[in-house]
Amino acid sequence: MGSFSIWHWLIVLVVVLLLFGRGKIPELMGDMAKGIKSFKKGMSDTDEDDAAEPSRTVEHRIDETVKPAEKAKS
Repeated sequence: MGSFSIWHWLIVLVVVLLLFGRGKIPELMGDMAKGIKSFKKGMSDTDEDDAAEPSRTVEHRIDETVKPAEKAKS
């Protein structure tokens, strides 16, 4: 019971073909390939954008520090 014979795999293949049909499986594979290609393109686009624009950091200067609030006039 631990391993499947060739007959088990043939029965599974027949059931899958009956459920999805012959034309549906290549269509699904084509859609999956398009998704992978667009994902790779998106990842390469973000890498190019990151390389073109340097990262920004926050620089603190003494003259730009926040001054304490003035006391309310009575």
